[in-house]
Amino acid sequence: MASLLRARNASRGTMASLLRSFSNVPENTVYSGPTAQTPNKRVTLRHLSEKHRSSQPITMVTAYDYPAAVHLDTAAVDICLVGDSAAMVVHGHDTTLPITLDEMLVHCRAVARGARTPLLVGDLPFGTYESDPNQAVDTAVRILKEGGMDAIKLEGGSPSRIVAAKAIVEAGIAVMGHVGLTPQAISVLGGFRPQGRNVSSAVKVVETALALQEAGCFSVVLECVPPPVAAAATAALQIPTIGIGAGPFCSGQVLVYHDLLGMLQHPHHAKVTPKFCKQYARVGDVINKALLEYKEDVTNGSFPDALHSPYKISKKDADVFSSELQRLGLDKAASAASEAVQKMDTA
Repeated sequence: MASLLRARNASRGTMASLLRSFSNVPENTVYSGPTAQTPNKRVTLRHLSEKHRSSQPITMVTAYDYPAAVHLDTAAVDICLVGDSAAMVVHGHDTTLPITLDEMLVHCRAVARGARTPLLVGDLPFGTYESDPNQAVDTAVRILKEGGMDAIKLEGGSPSRIVAAKAIVEAGIAVMGHVGLTPQAISVLGGFRPQGRNVSSAVKVVETALALQEAGCFSVVLECVPPPVAAAATAALQIPTIGIGAGPFCSGQVLVYHDLLGMLQHPHHAKVTPKFCKQYARVGDVINKALLEYKEDVTNGSFPDALHSPYKISKKDADVFSSELQRLGLDKAASAASEAVQKMDTA
């Protein structure tokens, strides 16, 4: 019996080890959720609330894959948003509307593997939460359970979306709201147009933000609104605001990873680079230069050289290999192998 128990415990230990290897399942928690293996280091809603109360700016970056998530983790960014803007930035669409929930979940899982410390927020894509509160809750549950996110973001505005936000919060899921320019509503807005530029629109921005707060949202994104409108919304709310193209008076800021790095030469970005985005690097130029150099090296035969051909076969085995090829009637292959040995020795 004792040996059986030891074997069973060993099996459980192996399974737990495998889980930690393939996901961000925490090691020492009673109720395991989408938190890091070092849960004391994971940014939480409490951390954000403390920063907000002490007027410390909150940093957020939108990213879509494992490498970007690792960079955000290294930089200790507070929040990583897996945005439906992946439709445009990664998939090459002209709007955010085409991306599906299944596609979003792929991005969420990749980010969750790489970002161990930021709070992880996943966008609810268009068409997955508008029908009724039950649909909204079901989608939000999938974002957390299958995507490994800590919270979800939805675009507010209409009463039905406020109701959806409230239902998701009541289901025990943290919600970030989004007002101002809401890209999923471009058919109503008439395109990607700034909001809050007249009195009625400005008041609507503030009122919608307050409604999202009342619904239980822990934060609200303010996109493409004049700085005075963002300042008013931030002052009216008791929760942090995250600005994007909304001026310096928000509780925090968010930019898209690819935009702030100057990473893309995609036609959309060349034509519609956001006016509010500061490029902190021109990574796209570095990438293009590297690709051209690689192409040139392959074309002229300088890559790979001996330094980048590290795997060796001994002279004795190479001779036996050539003899074996000749025995098989592959004289041309045998000659090629012998010539390769000589060339690599010379190099």
